[in-house]
Amino acid sequence: MNKVYADARSALAGLLKDGMTIMAGGFGLCGIPETLILAIRDAGVRNLTVVSNNAGIDGVGLGILLDSRQIKKMISSYVGENKMFAQQFLAGELEIEFNPQGTLAERIRAGGAGIPAFFTRTGVGTTIAEGKDVREFDGERYVMERGLVADLSIVHAYRGDSEGNLAYRKTARNFNPVMATAGKVTVAEVEQLVKAGDINPDHIVTPGIYVQRLIHVPNAVKHIEQRTLRKRQPADAPAGAGVEV
Repeated sequence: MNKVYADARSALAGLLKDGMTIMAGGFGLCGIPETLILAIRDAGVRNLTVVSNNAGIDGVGLGILLDSRQIKKMISSYVGENKMFAQQFLAGELEIEFNPQGTLAERIRAGGAGIPAFFTRTGVGTTIAEGKDVREFDGERYVMERGLVADLSIVHAYRGDSEGNLAYRKTARNFNPVMATAGKVTVAEVEQLVKAGDINPDHIVTPGIYVQRLIHVPNAVKHIEQRTLRKRQPADAPAGAGVEV
């Protein structure tokens, strides 16, 4: 079975439909599957429910699909960097299901592990628990959260082989691995594509059994969400010279 496709459009062929649920990996703008997001935009599918840690920023990441108004609902833990998201939400054009970040990660992990629901103390006594089953265990109250499964998961990995085995770098490992397990179909984009067997087995995070299709994106853009710079220090100040503050 050949899992490697020539481009994002062909890798997503036959998988997209209106009203589907898509999980999009990444953390902030780190490790986001932007090439696949662009292909989803170009496909024109609408009324999407998107599960993601965040909503991207204006014009970047999932902000691309918000700009084109293809997303109907977001299931997320943080959306504060996107003005378009705020505008659509306040206008009643976009639904949001907020989750504490750990709860979101566990809902995805549970879905990938075939666990339909679990109980957590996080959110008890808040709006998070409204309408949900709350039970007591060992004298503490817990709220039931449902596992999440998507029609399609799109993920970004640093390295992948032709069998779909994936390895990630740093922050990109936060949500991509669990989402790769929780999609009925998973499509991955990888910065380095190597032959089967070329990745040290100890370095594989996502086994290829979870990945049905992948593409090579050797020139992936690395966005910076918030650029922070320290002030430049006076250069070549004479020895003993004071520096005004």
